[in-house]
Amino acid sequence: MDIKAPVFPESIADGEVAQWHVTEGQQVSRDQILVDIETDKVVLEVVAPADGRVSRILTPEGATVLSEATLAEFEASNGLRVSGESEAAPAQETPTELATTTPAQSGVLRPTPVASPAARKLAEESGLALNAIEGSGKSGLVTKEDVLAAVAKAQDIGTSQPTAAVVPNAEESRANPDTPADRIERRVPMTRLRASIASRLVEAQQTAAMLTTFNEVDMSAIMALRTQYKEAFQKAHNGTRLGFMSFFVRASVEALKRFPAVNASIDGKDIVYHGYQDVGVAVSSPRGLVVPVIRDADSLTLAEIEEQIKLYGEKAQSAQLSIEDMTGGTFTISNGGGFGSMLSTPILNPPQTAILGMHQIQDRPMAIDEQVVIRPMMYLALSYDHRLIDGQEAVRFLVTIKDFLEEPARILLDI
Repeated sequence: MDIKAPVFPESIADGEVAQWHVTEGQQVSRDQILVDIETDKVVLEVVAPADGRVSRILTPEGATVLSEATLAEFEASNGLRVSGESEAAPAQETPTELATTTPAQSGVLRPTPVASPAARKLAEESGLALNAIEGSGKSGLVTKEDVLAAVAKAQDIGTSQPTAAVVPNAEESRANPDTPADRIERRVPMTRLRASIASRLVEAQQTAAMLTTFNEVDMSAIMALRTQYKEAFQKAHNGTRLGFMSFFVRASVEALKRFPAVNASIDGKDIVYHGYQDVGVAVSSPRGLVVPVIRDADSLTLAEIEEQIKLYGEKAQSAQLSIEDMTGGTFTISNGGGFGSMLSTPILNPPQTAILGMHQIQDRPMAIDEQVVIRPMMYLALSYDHRLIDGQEAVRFLVTIKDFLEEPARILLDI
């Protein structure tokens, strides 16, 4: 049978063969990952359809492939071949290993475990064998953090027990023998996802009349709610924790209902007004910033929003986000505060016309009722497309979000 590339959505024209995890003639088991296909948005994994072996690889790494393009020829365990030959595989043929094995430091051989694409790529660059790494993810999944820990452990061993992990730049060193050891440079091609992100950011700055307005919000009310109800909330919703992001999503949804232009998009010379609120939440992943979308956010409870955000975060770290998870969206929220950002100007996510930036919460002295008090304050930034959204509308939208956050009861009372 043929091993084919997945069916790409209309928004993705083609993909690139990022990495083959098997070699020609290698014996594989059903659902074992054969190859990664990298697109502009996600990395798609192609798995073995049955027990058998890859008899021939037709598309090498780095090649561009279209939807359903043939990648390899596969021979199932029953001996059927893609060429139509009916003879069975010779019984005396000695199969290759089920998966590439390499002795771990303990001397125990074990098959290559399941790993995220980011972990596999990092392990390959570092010269580490995946089967020498204990996976901490679900069902033993090897994550990027596991590989980083293994690299650090290998480096701590010292020169008395050299490993491939401590000399990942051996090729570069050989190519430049006169280069000092502490000034090694590495040149690697930009991934399609990173290239796509760069292209979209440049496009947003070149095509939109982007402007940013700022405000600050007193987080006292929300922090008090979380402190009072976090244990009851977690108990009532099967362990789901009450975070800040769900409040910002709900406040944004209510504000979007009152200011439809902020929830709209520009399509050529037309304005498309959306009668729903699909809020994208920017999250970091090993391959770059991605924006999965919370569908119909206006119909979700705080617990459902928190659960969705948690799920997206886990999928982003293990490179399991699908194209459907990141398609669409009418408004985006970016939380730079989680990384310590004090203030920033977020860039639009085309074709959306606005993006909200959250920042770090800091205790600051505030003048309230002619008294100086210390309050937990956060700067908010709203970047918007001035072609569609007027300045006064953008300011009023941001003030509305501020009011909802400082007085969460407004959301329940719809005032």
